[in-house]
Amino acid sequence: MVQRTRSTVLLIDEHPIFRAGISHVLQASGDFEVVAETGCGAEGVELAQRCAPDFVLLEFGAKRVSGLDTLRRLKALGLGALLIIVSGSNAEDELALVLRHGADGYLLKNMPPEAFLAKLRSAVKGVVVLPDGLTQGLVRALTEDRTGPLPARVALTSREWQVLAMIAEGMCNKLIARELNISNGTVGVHVKHVLQKLNMRSRLKAAAWAHRNGITRERPWQTGKRAVSSESIAT
Repeated sequence: MVQRTRSTVLLIDEHPIFRAGISHVLQASGDFEVVAETGCGAEGVELAQRCAPDFVLLEFGAKRVSGLDTLRRLKALGLGALLIIVSGSNAEDELALVLRHGADGYLLKNMPPEAFLAKLRSAVKGVVVLPDGLTQGLVRALTEDRTGPLPARVALTSREWQVLAMIAEGMCNKLIARELNISNGTVGVHVKHVLQKLNMRSRLKAAAWAHRNGITRERPWQTGKRAVSSESIAT
């Protein structure tokens, strides 16, 4: 019998009882293996470098963890781990804030265990995971985000249109790299250029824009050689 590969998880949460409970749920699922845990954000960053987990489940808003600061530090390391915020709050502004800073998902601590596991399994496939009831809140929060106007002409390369379409599908950099057979670093460069050219700060804002304009992998704006006028694209 072929042994099923488990996704490795690092837990960063200042509450030992929560860590013990979620660790039990993850281990019992057969799909996840907790390789390390801590109640301190700084130690969590060190453990992430040492263990190279597939997932980091990161508490938001705790004093010893300092979720936003820890998220920024983990993101800056470029480890390739999926960074999932776990919070006791369902505040829309908090949700938008962590997603704009690079989180790959946002889940609530009071979710039923099976629903929590289902979301993590979706994250493995490259989906940005959110609690079902917060989806509309996210849309409102992103709609209210103040980004600058689109440039007069959107001049993405063919590869950048392709990457944008995959971002719109909710795919993380790691999965995009696998699909395109390129490195995570190269994907990161493409994403950076896409956001710069669209004059947007958030990949989720870019994804929403792509959805509104019908950009998909089957129907990208085929234009490696010419620029597309933003006047011809609904904003």
